[in-house]
Amino acid sequence: MRFHLPSFLLGVAAGASGAAIAPRLRPLVLEIVTDCYRVFDAAMLRIARTREDVSDLVAEARARARGRLGRNGARLRSVGARA
Repeated sequence: MRFHLPSFLLGVAAGASGAAIAPRLRPLVLEIVTDCYRVFDAAMLRIARTREDVSDLVAEARARARGRLGRNGARLRSVGARA
């Protein structure tokens, strides 16, 4: 394979420019990664809250199905229980 000087010089220039630009791009990349983490954390918080809401709904439905809650969500007293 023959040595091709223009290709070599283009490769050297690309490497040198990449090394020169990298320190300037670091703050931008850091900001982008920080924003991605913020979005991810917000999404995980929303998912956790939704799971808790669904869990509460299922627990209430289970209690209602087993006759422990009335229609308005108030606990029913047992027949022999005192007020």
